[in-house]
Amino acid sequence: MYWMLLIIAGLFEVGFAFCLGKAKFSTGNEKWAWYAGFLVCLFVSMALLVKATQHLPIGTAYAVWTGIGAIGTVTLGIIVFQEPTHFWRVFFLFTLILSIIGLKTVS
Repeated sequence: MYWMLLIIAGLFEVGFAFCLGKAKFSTGNEKWAWYAGFLVCLFVSMALLVKATQHLPIGTAYAVWTGIGAIGTVTLGIIVFQEPTHFWRVFFLFTLILSIIGLKTVS
């Protein structure tokens, strides 16, 4: 259960990064709506991270949380914001995924 909370927390981390990206390209009230979404995602992500770290090793939990956020944010950047994709970027993204799986396996 706590691993599931940690995964959801990581997805909300992706959500707050996405909201910041969308706010960057917005104006007026739309920009403020994206900032509000950022705050909601930030609060939920942190609350779930706190809950997960009460039962999982802090080092592992934090590494997995940031890894999920990094993988998700890079993926969204490529898909939504048309950021560049090249071999080394994808290679290191996959090594990060393997590292997260490794941390889960040994914890």
